[in-house]
Amino acid sequence: MCALFGWLDCGKKLPHKLLKKFTQELANAAEERGTDASGISYVKNGKVTIYKKAKPAHKMKFNFPEGTTAVMGHTRLTTQGNQKYNFNNHPFYGKADKEFAFAHNGVLYNDDTLRKEKKLPKTCIETDSYVAVQLLERQGKLNFDSLKSMAEDVQGNFTFTILDQYNTLYFVKGSSPMFLIYFEKLGLFAYASTESIMSKAMRKSGFSRYKYSRILLNEGDILSIDKNGKTDVSEFETFSYQYTLGYSGDYGCHEELLLEMCTCFGVSEDDIILLLDFGYTADDIEEMLMDSDLLEETLTDIKKMNEYEDLWEYCV
Repeated sequence: MCALFGWLDCGKKLPHKLLKKFTQELANAAEERGTDASGISYVKNGKVTIYKKAKPAHKMKFNFPEGTTAVMGHTRLTTQGNQKYNFNNHPFYGKADKEFAFAHNGVLYNDDTLRKEKKLPKTCIETDSYVAVQLLERQGKLNFDSLKSMAEDVQGNFTFTILDQYNTLYFVKGSSPMFLIYFEKLGLFAYASTESIMSKAMRKSGFSRYKYSRILLNEGDILSIDKNGKTDVSEFETFSYQYTLGYSGDYGCHEELLLEMCTCFGVSEDDIILLLDFGYTADDIEEMLMDSDLLEETLTDIKKMNEYEDLWEYCV
């Protein structure tokens, strides 16, 4: 579980200091989904620039030139590829017919298979996400067709963001969450992996005073927003991939990710399985992991209900 965040300013109405403040607050709020590394990308003099380190966002100072049109950010909870080697951290640099930066929230499970099948170049980068960059580079173009092909090749839990050297921002929405909004009066698009991250950042940066509309992205959607705010949409075919985990049932890749990472939040696999069996979705459980009081209360209530059911069966 990592976090994506960023913005695209097509209105050119906002002071540079306010955009810097907003960026930092988005990054800080995104720490709730990862503190192992953080970084941003932006375009400077027509070149994609990436600034990232193996540090939590609040220990970083995110700067970018005045007049920057878009910033694309990421906070990381490591699943594959040691964050101490900065080349394993997001965003990643790529080049097809144009330069681009790439960020991913989720886990890909067929990266090794794809590298062998597609005969992709060897690289020092260990992160599973990077195979998606290599797939785009192999096609030699960054457009809806290449993004569709890439999204249909990879298997796992994902939402991708891509920023090209012309300040076009792309969203490839898989099963990982995404909260995208538009401040019409400001001419500002902004996004974060979850609404809670966005709300916290808006409160601390002063953007909560402005009205916005939400842009809904469904699984299988590809959205582009250019530097002038023009949007375009496409789709890719989603792939349902199941894993047998040896637990009480078969879970998808999103659920497997929760089971793999739950101990980082002080929660046992049994607790996650209990929540899943009780009907909570993977997204519901992700939100609970960020609110320890709610998680503990929910687990306590479920266990009490189970005890009452057991007692009732005994009495009968």
